[in-house]
Amino acid sequence: MILGILNFIKELKFRNESLFYFGLFCFSLSILFIVLTKLTTTQVHGVNAWFKPFKFAISIGSFALTMAWYCHYLSNFNPTPFNWTVIILFGFELIYITFQASKGQLSHFNFDTPRYAILYSLMGLAAVLVTLYTAYIGFLFFTQSFPNLPSHYIWAIRLGILIFVVFSFEGALMSSQMSHSVGAINDNSNWWIIGWSKTVGDLRVSHFIGMHALQLLPFLSFYIFKNTKATVIISLFYAVLASTTLVQALQGKPIFQNTEITKKQE
Repeated sequence: MILGILNFIKELKFRNESLFYFGLFCFSLSILFIVLTKLTTTQVHGVNAWFKPFKFAISIGSFALTMAWYCHYLSNFNPTPFNWTVIILFGFELIYITFQASKGQLSHFNFDTPRYAILYSLMGLAAVLVTLYTAYIGFLFFTQSFPNLPSHYIWAIRLGILIFVVFSFEGALMSSQMSHSVGAINDNSNWWIIGWSKTVGDLRVSHFIGMHALQLLPFLSFYIFKNTKATVIISLFYAVLASTTLVQALQGKPIFQNTEITKKQE
């Protein structure tokens, strides 16, 4: 088990050293951020300010390592421009989120000053550019052939990237209404780390589910399903799940109802 993990890490570094070290850097920051949640009491919208940079560090690090693995399969593809796009743009996003957390202020939906408005807009632009570049990589996976790889695995990567891109752009929906909640303003619960609302619709649920198709679908296909038809069917069900949680959030309904609140309302 340990030897397998070490070999995987060695292979990942070989495939894309730049994104490998960037991913490790993000994970290292996430450890620092989770420690700070225990050492500080600063809150933003009712939750410890350091949970947000922690979640983004994990998410960005996972994305970097995942794409480092996938891009190695592509022929006639130069990963260097993509590497620096991810490192610079997502690095900027993580730095800004961390800076705002240190001040106990919002990073997202913050137009309190012209400077904050510009920085938030730039952060959104950074996410859009990385997503578009990822969509291009997805296009390459659909148009290239991979004779040395299992068909089910390639289809999982294709569909995983497709679902990731679609639900990455859901971030624009949150920006358009200046809130991740439907029925309240940026409502959070006391759920550790995820913080999804227990009282109103939360657009972050489908955003999270859809984006992590990038890792989950290829993993399930390669290690469990090992069949193209099963992979496509599961991917469709996964897309339906993400879409259903989006519709539910838009209706102002939480993913899981707070039973205590429900009893009070009754």
